[in-house]
Amino acid sequence: MLITATACSGANESGLSKTVNEFADALNRDDVAAAAAVTSDPAKAGAVLGTLYDGLGKDVKFEVGKVEKTDDGGTFTLNATWKLGADGKNQWTYSTTGKADSSGDDWKVTWDPASIAPGLDIGPLSYSAVYPDPARVLDRSGGELLAQQVVTLVNVAPGADPAAVAAALRPVAADVTAETLQAELAAAQGKPVTAVTLRAADLATVQPALAALQNVTLAPQTRLLASEKDLASPTFSGLGDLWQQRADKAAGWAVRAQGGDGTQRVAGPDAQPVTDIKTTLDIALQRAAEAALAPISTPAAIIALQPSTGQVLAMAQNAAGDAQGPIGLTGLYPPGSTFKTVTVSAALQSGAVTPDTVLPCPGEENIEGRQIPNENKFDLGQVPLHTAFAKSCNTTMGRLAVQLAPDALTDAAAQLGLGIDYVTPGLTTVTGKVPTADTPALRVEEGIGQGTVTATPFGMALVAAALAHGSPVPPMLVQGQAGKPDKQPAALPPAIDEQVKTMMRETITGGTATALNDIPGMLGKTGTAEYIDDKHAHGWFVGIDGDLAFAVFVSDAGSSGPAVDAAGRMLRAQR
Repeated sequence: MLITATACSGANESGLSKTVNEFADALNRDDVAAAAAVTSDPAKAGAVLGTLYDGLGKDVKFEVGKVEKTDDGGTFTLNATWKLGADGKNQWTYSTTGKADSSGDDWKVTWDPASIAPGLDIGPLSYSAVYPDPARVLDRSGGELLAQQVVTLVNVAPGADPAAVAAALRPVAADVTAETLQAELAAAQGKPVTAVTLRAADLATVQPALAALQNVTLAPQTRLLASEKDLASPTFSGLGDLWQQRADKAAGWAVRAQGGDGTQRVAGPDAQPVTDIKTTLDIALQRAAEAALAPISTPAAIIALQPSTGQVLAMAQNAAGDAQGPIGLTGLYPPGSTFKTVTVSAALQSGAVTPDTVLPCPGEENIEGRQIPNENKFDLGQVPLHTAFAKSCNTTMGRLAVQLAPDALTDAAAQLGLGIDYVTPGLTTVTGKVPTADTPALRVEEGIGQGTVTATPFGMALVAAALAHGSPVPPMLVQGQAGKPDKQPAALPPAIDEQVKTMMRETITGGTATALNDIPGMLGKTGTAEYIDDKHAHGWFVGIDGDLAFAVFVSDAGSSGPAVDAAGRMLRAQR
């Protein structure tokens, strides 16, 4: 560590300089004993310096400034820079003055806490961040969506009666049982466990009963929570991260001295104000989507976007989906027949077919070594392409895909936003992967949304939105902050989107999703995606309803039926 000092003349002044530099060097090494030893009161100095490093940390640099002998001893200045906080980004820089006394050639720094740091003479110093008044997270209409609230941790220590704790919590946390508590305590090996975290209203219900129990303590803390207890969305995690990032960026900091009559702030800037985060979420649609998924026992998700703007309107999952994480945003699955929106787009662009081209739709066909069946092996004979699409004919689509260039499906998918990833404030997402199909056999499988093709529900919602809009629209969750794509695909040729949408309309009026025919103008595409073997399949539905585009995914559904039904429940609730 560099130590600087003003040159002194004479042996006695050299002794003064040497002592001051030893003092500063010991402070830089965090060597409390060595620093205290060169002071006039080692006992007091040691006690105070120990608390200094406890309160401010040890990332500090002291430099000696001017050292000067006076008639009654000597004086010196110290220039200090502390790097404060976990990352050391907050710096406290100051200069102090001190005195030294000599007895012959023996110099001692006159002990004065103020010569080490401002405010240290008042009492121990401490550092803390200073946060602004918390912002709120709002829905698209300005209603409160998330806000900082006080929650209370119910901590249970060894020696508590698990049965009594469970009984006290039963009115608000019926899933906490004597057995689960006993298991958690055993696993904690003598340490306390948190049985549950309660909102204020729930705490008020059970607090008297908890207060009467031994070895149970209540620990309040603040958290960003949904304003309504039963409201949930995979977007809340990302919005919480964004909220925290903004608060951290706006935070000030303070060094405080703890005196006998209270705490006094001695350094640090105030926090900057933060504004509320205005999202694009439509709470009515969000609730409708959540309710639509509630009856489904397997993991399920709905992602809904506004094609004209890219705004995220709803992102819902059921409890089974939440247990697996944000499956709607990052869960990659074979998209099955919903990918036929991409296949027909690529085929139309190739010029080999039009919507009216008559093609064979046998019940089963071996295409390039792949045995491709239609669902229940239905056979339509010779039909126009638009009918094969609406009825979801695998054999037709597999044969079409074989005739495409190896990268045709990859490029067509990108034109609809699939395989394009976005950096979107408040969202962590992927869309999907459509690898180049170098062999005819791979093209067969990709053409029906199987093989190496994967998509997230978010990615398939983007496909529906791109068809509705005529081009991919960057997603947006925070108003005014659209996502940035990682690459820019070629534009979708004119008329392709309208041709595909006409086929999607026929899917509703006379195809595989006639259960939604009561919804005026509805467009859609069903999907059943096999995984593991031919006995397991996910269910999909992508739809367009005016300025609403969405994807429904139901894991292990067996067919597209549960996804279509969930879409109907959501849409009809809005009418």
